[in-house]
Order: sequence, then structure tokens, then C-alpha cells
Amino acid sequence: EADPHEVARAIVLRQLTAAPRSRRQLEDKLAQRGCDPEVAREVLDRMEAVGLVDDEAYAHMLVRSQQQGRGLARRGLAHELRRKGIDEEVAQQALADEVTPDGERARAEQLVAKKLRTMSGLDRQVKTRRLAGMLARKGYSGEVAYSVIREALDQDPEHQRD
Repeated sequence: EADPHEVARAIVLRQLTAAPRSRRQLEDKLAQRGCDPEVAREVLDRMEAVGLVDDEAYAHMLVRSQQQGRGLARRGLAHELRRKGIDEEVAQQALADEVTPDGERARAEQLVAKKLRTMSGLDRQVKTRRLAGMLARKGYSGEVAYSVIREALDQDPEHQRD
């Protein structure tokens, strides 16, 4: 019979080869594969000690990639970190390091500008509603969303007063 530590180590390494993972995601995968919790803890402790499992680095990487790729706001990013099993304190530190209010607003402006290009011919109210919904799903506050939307629509040639 195979050594349980070797089996657990192989599972963890296979998971990490596919994509970066948080410790909790790896714990869940090991539990799903029927690995003894004590063996899982020992293997993951060792992986942390050698730097293969690092929730802080993972949280920073996740925040950067989700902000760039999906345009998530602070609230959306916090939800994503929780979903991946990142400790609240680690998550807050990663968000503080990676997300600035100005950067978040700039990203909202980019998202609105991109989406507006696909909305020609629609009524201002329809555009506002659709843009606000998109930003809300990404975690932007109503205050930021409506401010950015109002400015973008005021500058949109389609909505300029003659």
C-alpha cells in the first residue's frame, strides 16, 4: 500500500502544477480524495515551509489578476478571496496593498468606456441601468458607479445637448 504522505504530496503537487492554490483549496482537495486530516496538515505544513504554498503571495496574485482580468472592485475581490479560503487578515492586507481608490475608479472608468462602445442608440436611462448593473456585479459601490457613469454619459457625443 502506498505511503499516505506520498499520496497526499502527489495530489498537492498535481494541484499546484495546474494553477496556484490557497491552503484551504488544497485541504479541501485532499479531504475530497479521502486523505487523513493529520497527514494533510503535515504535508501542507511542509509545503508552506518550503514555499510551495503561500496564501499571502496567492492573495496578492489573485487580487492583481482579478482586478486586471475581470475588473473586480474591492468588494468583489474580497468575496473572491473568501471563496478561495484566504484568511480575512491576509485578504485585507492584500487588498490594502493592491487596490487604491483612484485605481479602482480608473478601472471602473475603463469598464464603462468599453461597455459604452457597444451601446449606441440606446436611451440614456437604459445605458445607465445596464452600466450600473455591470459595475455592481463587479463589486463597485453605487457612489463610484453612478459618478463614473454620469461623467461618461455627459461626455458621450450621443448624449450631448445641441
